[in-house]
Amino acid sequence: MTFRLVLFVLCAFIGVPSAYGQQLFRVISYNVENLFDTQDNPLADDAEFLPQGQRRWTPKRYHHKLQQIAKVITAAGEWTEPALVGLCEVENDSTLYQLCHHTPLRAQAYKYVCSDTDDPRGIRVALLYQRDQFALVGYESLRIPFRGGEKRSRPLLHVWGRVGTGDTLDVFVCHFPSRSGGQLESEPFRLDAARYVRRVCDSLYRCRSHPHLLVMGDLNDTPTDRSLVEGLKAQPYASDLNPSMTDTLTLYNLFARKRPGQPEGSHKYQGAWSQLDHCLVDGSLLRRDAPFRLRPEGVRIFDADFLWTPDKTYLGRRPKRTFYGFTYEGGFSDHLPLIVDFYLHLSAEKEKDTE
Repeated sequence: MTFRLVLFVLCAFIGVPSAYGQQLFRVISYNVENLFDTQDNPLADDAEFLPQGQRRWTPKRYHHKLQQIAKVITAAGEWTEPALVGLCEVENDSTLYQLCHHTPLRAQAYKYVCSDTDDPRGIRVALLYQRDQFALVGYESLRIPFRGGEKRSRPLLHVWGRVGTGDTLDVFVCHFPSRSGGQLESEPFRLDAARYVRRVCDSLYRCRSHPHLLVMGDLNDTPTDRSLVEGLKAQPYASDLNPSMTDTLTLYNLFARKRPGQPEGSHKYQGAWSQLDHCLVDGSLLRRDAPFRLRPEGVRIFDADFLWTPDKTYLGRRPKRTFYGFTYEGGFSDHLPLIVDFYLHLSAEKEKDTE
């Protein structure tokens, strides 16, 4: 049996379209929760995650954390490498290099880009990408213009590149300001971040002939909070939404509504679930006749069994974390990853170029 025949049978068996003329483009968004190395950064407050710090963050624990993140990315990719992986809460370039070169991810040959940081703890956002699926054109780290000008937080990461159809995809990896100090008290900062992302998106609508936008990350707000509704002006997406009625200038929140069989949210805090992680796309990616378009059934929270542990305090179950309080669990993160699939419909010439 030839390789192509084996591939065709495999794709038919798992319900994924044949590779001929149509390819899957998978995106993952994941807050990995405190991916710090063990080296002291004198410009940041990272003492908690040092070998002599409160958490006894030893090289052994650090390398185990890297292996755990690689396990999640590999498992979420299922039978292929995810094209893009947006990460929140990574300390620096060194952690990304270790993740991509000193774990099983090295076999997947990821490249990466990373934001700058103004965060007091020095954490950043980053994007891993497969060069054969996403040809990097450029990237920039965008500092959020907060009201008052004194807020320190994580800049946004804007990355743009070309996918297999030749379309340019603009990707924003975001980690909006936390709810520290109270949800209402901190809300203005998330509004500032959301309005800034919206302004940058609007500028791309004006300068790109056929813009395709993807905004993802931990926004620290739920789908009905002001940052998403007023700041990003995001509309809720539902699988039964008529694509012909979508507006190409509108952002649609793919995780605004819970899907049957899915977890109650992506984050659990003191027994309550919230959808704090989001992926938003512009209306052009919802059109059924577009060469590059969303695969509606491929939008989900990744909830593999190994990510869970019993919630002995609040009952039920919760994501298995690296630390639960100050108790070392050796798990993954307090957030669950998001998966979003797209289809690439390739012409015969482009299909030949990818072989």
